[in-house]
Amino acid sequence: MPLLLQDSEIENEALGLEQWKKDAYRTFASKMSDRVALFPCIPATQAFARRHLRYGYVSSPWHASAGRELGDIMAEYGGSSRSFGEYSSLIVFFNTDEADKSVSAYEAVFWELLSKVSRSDKVPWPSDIPEDTEQATWEYCYEGERYFVYCATPAHTYRRSRHFPYFMLALTPRWVLDEWHRHPRKAAAIVPRIRSRLAAYDEAPAHPELKPYGSQGNLEYKQYFLRDDDTSLAGCPFHRATDKENAD
Repeated sequence: MPLLLQDSEIENEALGLEQWKKDAYRTFASKMSDRVALFPCIPATQAFARRHLRYGYVSSPWHASAGRELGDIMAEYGGSSRSFGEYSSLIVFFNTDEADKSVSAYEAVFWELLSKVSRSDKVPWPSDIPEDTEQATWEYCYEGERYFVYCATPAHTYRRSRHFPYFMLALTPRWVLDEWHRHPRKAAAIVPRIRSRLAAYDEAPAHPELKPYGSQGNLEYKQYFLRDDDTSLAGCPFHRATDKENAD
């Protein structure tokens, strides 16, 4: 099976996808296209409608192979993302049946996965992106590509915009976000609409860590995994192996 799939391929019976994979995509499609409960992220719904998204599937996030599988998918996506459309993102569904896992357990495995993938990165960290996660311009990078990472889990309840029946990641390249900001009036106009949708969608107020990239007081990693309440990590668990550690 290809590592990256389009929506039409997922629905192709000849591909013989497992039922959970079809179910994950169909649930996601329903969420993105719901005309009553409008998903807050307008760019995401537009990307879905324009079929700019690509999809991948990974074992349980707790499986030993999950980091390798995710890295393989990201590598293939990063090499071709600019051909998928100006709003492209990578959507990754994980085979999740851990119904008793907490938000904090998913948070821990989320950072463990990002760290594992980063340790397999053979491309130098971009010189213009600090490696210190406590800097406002830090963001997650893999194979030279910069990403905003969104995580949704089955354990989220009040923050419905972060709830999904399967552990799920959405990785949006920085070049996509930069394209949005090339039109400042359009970008400025869409922010209050997103905030209004978020207030209607979630049963919790907007998380206080939702701030513009690079702005004073912003730490990008705190937006990747939002907890169900207003708390956040005191420090980032992400660990990228140094050249010496890789050599050892």
